[in-house]
Amino acid sequence: MARIGRRGVSLEGPRVRRLPGPLYEPAAPAGPPRLREACGIVGIFGRDEDVATQVYFALYAVQHRGQESAGMAVGNGTELRAVRAMGLVSRVFSEQSLAQLKGNLAVGHCRYSTTGSSSERNIQPVLQASDLGLIAVAHNGNIVNAAELRNRFVSNGEASGATTDTAVIALLIARAPGKTLPERVRQAVPALQGSFSLAIASATQLIAVRDGMGNRPLCLGHLGDGWIVASETCALDSIGATYVRDVGAGEIVAIDADGLHSLQIELTQRRAMCAFEYIYFSRPDSVVDGSHIHTVRREMGRLLARQRPVEADLVVGVPDSAIAAATGFAEAAGLPYTDGFVRNRYIGRTFIEPTPRLRQLGARLKYNALPEVTGGQRVVMVDDSIVRGVTQAQLVRLLREQGQAKEVHVRICAPPIRWPCFLGIDIPDPDELIAHKLTPEAICQIIGADSLVYLTVDHLVEAIGHGRDTLCLGCFTRDYPIDVQLAFDKFALERPVNLEMAMVFPREAGVTHPSADASGKPSAPA
Repeated sequence: MARIGRRGVSLEGPRVRRLPGPLYEPAAPAGPPRLREACGIVGIFGRDEDVATQVYFALYAVQHRGQESAGMAVGNGTELRAVRAMGLVSRVFSEQSLAQLKGNLAVGHCRYSTTGSSSERNIQPVLQASDLGLIAVAHNGNIVNAAELRNRFVSNGEASGATTDTAVIALLIARAPGKTLPERVRQAVPALQGSFSLAIASATQLIAVRDGMGNRPLCLGHLGDGWIVASETCALDSIGATYVRDVGAGEIVAIDADGLHSLQIELTQRRAMCAFEYIYFSRPDSVVDGSHIHTVRREMGRLLARQRPVEADLVVGVPDSAIAAATGFAEAAGLPYTDGFVRNRYIGRTFIEPTPRLRQLGARLKYNALPEVTGGQRVVMVDDSIVRGVTQAQLVRLLREQGQAKEVHVRICAPPIRWPCFLGIDIPDPDELIAHKLTPEAICQIIGADSLVYLTVDHLVEAIGHGRDTLCLGCFTRDYPIDVQLAFDKFALERPVNLEMAMVFPREAGVTHPSADASGKPSAPA
């Protein structure tokens, strides 16, 4: 454990025993990974000295947002103490380490890397020295101009070892003008291009910030006499906090001994909440910008069933995020819903190195089909998205071979993912997306289904219940809310020499790309 005072980091104080063996647990060997998001963040300002335990349980609730590393920084009025390590929340913290983290405010973080490698030097919260004292910064999102911002410090003669966009944010805040931390945050935020929800701690103050688009979720709640901010409301529920509202787009919330203070920054960006929070990322028991995730997903399924009816005998959902949509589909289609898959919930946490044979087994390592349920039946299989098509092909094959299904009709409760995301989802290369060039008919043949239907963008917007102009739909439509680079190098800040800036995707829809036909749509292969 590092003790962090106003003068910097001290190695004095008790050390935290690290568990033997690897702390980073590799992803499941069942083919290419599904979509991954940036991170989960939690910040608590309380009136007692036990906020570390509360942050620990709140991080558990948002663990689905990042499983590579976890960390926490706790302030007691005079100094910060931090514990950070690779691995899941349950492996990073122990009763002993939590007991040593005494203080009334804290920020916590669980990470999936979208900028910078998955390594110890990139664990969050990031700790940054300043003339106001040490600050800890936890970040969910992606800053697309991080390399440019870091190069400003290098060109000014200030060496910067920042290897993530979060570290650049922390450095920008520390060097910004202002007599107080909120003033410096206010000065720094307009320079950030991209998506960010931030939880920032000093020894005496907790600050929460959301970008002008509101692209990543961030909620605010009461916790007794104190306050909590978190990526999702499920974190509040896990520790008995009361949801108050979402942090507004472009809002800075500062919490200290004098209470809560809110400051709104006027930014030029339009509202653009990430649609995938509703489709996949957020837990079904969370509320995001006023919409209940479980309700939204059921409505996606209902609209998908009405969009193109199919003659079938039953509906199954791919665990876990597609279950709500599958039940909605079954309800609207007048078909029975049943569990067609049994999921092995431990395969994604194995320490065994995947071999070619294990990869070949694919979905059989993670799922089992139930022939007593699907045997001889015309099955509708509902899933949340198709990225590369490998998982869906394996699941269709599993239903046919092990499940003995007569027919398999695939329904996806999201539009085709045709374009990369630069705002916090790890899909930077359009060539990795099966729908970038292939039509749904071609994809249907590749995955071996009898039919394939995606939810339309209009129906997705209808299910979410917010206006189209308040959502980010760039990965479906190429109409991004901000200008973004055509090629994004997530490791650019770790390379000896920064790559030249790539050509930019204009945010205006209708600007054709070399892989698009005259209508602006991705062209099908010859």
